Amino acid sequence: MRVVIQRVKSAKVHIKDYPTAEIGQGLLVLLGVGTDDSKEDIDWLVKKIVALRIFDDDEGVMNRSVQDVGGDIMVVSQFTLMASTKKGNRPSWIHAAPHSLAIPMYELFCKEMGQAIGKPVATGQFGAYMQVELTNDGPVTIIMDTKNKT
Repeated sequence: MRVVIQRVKSAKVHIKDYPTAEIGQGLLVLLGVGTDDSKEDIDWLVKKIVALRIFDDDEGVMNRSVQDVGGDIMVVSQFTLMASTKKGNRPSWIHAAPHSLAIPMYELFCKEMGQAIGKPVATGQFGAYMQVELTNDGPVTIIMDTKNKT
């Protein structure tokens, strides 16, 4: 699994120009599911993301987690994170999980993330063409890949 985590002041998802989800201060998590991802990848990512200390403390030092600040989380599926660009100029999606695997993994990730922060997670719609609007705070953007844990 690959994620792009953005610390945001706010984020919204629109589908067909209709707003479908919105959060205030917190994290926007773009999630890509690969063909060889497992429940262990979900567990590792959820634990890391919830504890990631990227919010400022009273001294302006990034020392607080999304839980510490009572922030929200929005998860948006993004298969393009699994792109392979090794050959040519057109990305290959060979490493992206098929819908039959990706949808249950995405749903489980969202469920476990919500349980970890103690409130529902805002989401986009898997497979939909979406517009994601955000106000990046910092900017702070973190990339994580469960295949590179060390």
